[in-house]
Amino acid sequence: MEITRTSPLSLAVIVGSNRQGRFGPVIADWFLSHAGRRTDFTVDVIDLADPGTDLPTALSHDPAPAVRERLAKVGGTLAAADAFVVITPEYNHSFPAAVKNLIDWHYTEWQAKPVGFVSYGGMSGGLRAVEQLRQVFAEMHAVTVRDTVSFHNAHGHFDEDGRHKDPTGPDGAAKTMLDQLAWWAHALRDAKAVHPYGG
Repeated sequence: MEITRTSPLSLAVIVGSNRQGRFGPVIADWFLSHAGRRTDFTVDVIDLADPGTDLPTALSHDPAPAVRERLAKVGGTLAAADAFVVITPEYNHSFPAAVKNLIDWHYTEWQAKPVGFVSYGGMSGGLRAVEQLRQVFAEMHAVTVRDTVSFHNAHGHFDEDGRHKDPTGPDGAAKTMLDQLAWWAHALRDAKAVHPYGG
């Protein structure tokens, strides 16, 4: 398929929490409702609680066939993406191990692409997890956008149906972040079409 300036951008949304009883799906559903309304993105979801995304913590240059199958599935989605959004909680001042594992199993799939963040947690709203992820993605030659969406004390902001009780601020933050992500994704996709990234 020919890619043009007006072709939709492929956005891969990574749901980073995989622990039992996680609040992540509430945050993910909220964000996906915003991303799904955009005409400049098509959206794929990688949920790290899905058994099909479960990767060994021991990296290998020669993974077992079952691991290769999972890598092919997830890696294909990452490779096809023009941009990423990581939805992450904060665990002990950092991000979940499953997110680091996903990042470490891949390399070129991240290169010269923008990454946005939706974070949640206690008083910090997951921002310490985001600051650490910025350093990791810089090493992967990815570009992280400045503005994020952050929910401090996230459980108290949503009703029992998963709707945000006071959506004006978060809705605006989501739009700003997605606008920045789209700008960078277009710019980098156009640049790579002229001159492949040499990282």
